[in-house]
Amino acid sequence: QVQLVESGGGLVQAGGSLRLSCVASGRTFSTYAMAWFRQAPGKEREFVAAGDWSGDTTHYADSVKGRFTISRDNAKNTVYLQMNSLKPEDTAVYYCAARRNYGLGKTLYDYDSWGQGTQVTVSS
Repeated sequence: QVQLVESGGGLVQAGGSLRLSCVASGRTFSTYAMAWFRQAPGKEREFVAAGDWSGDTTHYADSVKGRFTISRDNAKNTVYLQMNSLKPEDTAVYYCAARRNYGLGKTLYDYDSWGQGTQVTVSS
């Protein structure tokens, strides 16, 4: 497994932007597909975005398509989530996840390493 540490969360007004970062330990980051999930209070953890090992193939939840962008820098062992046009319903704890597979996964069960989460709060 790989160790993951997220950062970049915070409080932002509706319509604003944030960029989340997730740094992974180890020397094999480029062999992992990466994803972002989120969990709002009282709700189940849900898929947000995923990318394959290269970042060339990506997939998004319908609720964030066109507003969020997942990207990665394999030289820095880092995956990013650029979030634009934020809405109050985007408020949640955001988790980075890693999958030891070149191809991306779209469900919780596809990922075997998780970060501790970073809080994103969008005010109206």
